[in-house]
Amino acid sequence: MNLKRAAIAVLPVAAIALTVPLVAPGPAFAAEAVSVDLQEMGSTGAKGTATLTAMDNGDLKIAIKSTGMTPNSPHAQHLHGSAAGMDFHCPTMKDDKNGNGYISVEEGLPMYGDIFVSLTTSGDTTKASGLAVDRFPTADAQGNLAYERTIPAAQLPAGTIAHLKDLHIVQHGIDANKNGKYDLEALGESTFAKSLGVPNIPEEATDVATCGMVSGAAAGSVPAGGVNTGDGSSLQRGPDPALIYSVGGAAVFGTLGLAFYRRRKGARA
Repeated sequence: MNLKRAAIAVLPVAAIALTVPLVAPGPAFAAEAVSVDLQEMGSTGAKGTATLTAMDNGDLKIAIKSTGMTPNSPHAQHLHGSAAGMDFHCPTMKDDKNGNGYISVEEGLPMYGDIFVSLTTSGDTTKASGLAVDRFPTADAQGNLAYERTIPAAQLPAGTIAHLKDLHIVQHGIDANKNGKYDLEALGESTFAKSLGVPNIPEEATDVATCGMVSGAAAGSVPAGGVNTGDGSSLQRGPDPALIYSVGGAAVFGTLGLAFYRRRKGARA
């Protein structure tokens, strides 16, 4: 009888043990960190360093320190690239089609690809926040910019951690005439912003300040395929920026326009 009772007592334990493999947690991510050397695009004078750390729980930690940025101004910044095998990379001055010494969004986008993650300071990090200037870091009075954020795994696009070395960082916002602010006098109106229906935004606010390749990323060949516009056309023809930033783009540029208006109004007061 004792043996029989012992056998009966063991059965529930054995049943639980057999179910453990069926409810085991998903695969763990191996912690990995890659560094990025943020180099100036043209003669912006901006540069920096960044570290992308894939945490063992699938989160992504980003730390950026830049210098030579437009002081007291917000700087849009993003992870660009693809998790689908496309070869995107930082532009060079050969991509400066109008020869003004700087890389515009229209000139750089075919090279560095669509927004993969918006490196905002809080809230949403999708492409929809690509121009949310109220949630991007602001450089201090000396033009120094510091940024650190950990983005939860659930908020990252599929393939981010697996293709971390295929991604790169782009920071926007330059001071072409070295007067310490974004203005229309330097490079005129942003044709990119205008294409979204928001006029009178300085080109300085949207041009590329720095770009950095993640260690191990492919570089030097022409990108293949489209930039998530759905038409599969060659990037050598150049994508339509209005299509790429169609989600929320006009709204956040409206916010940017309001910020400039308030700044000019405050300066006149």
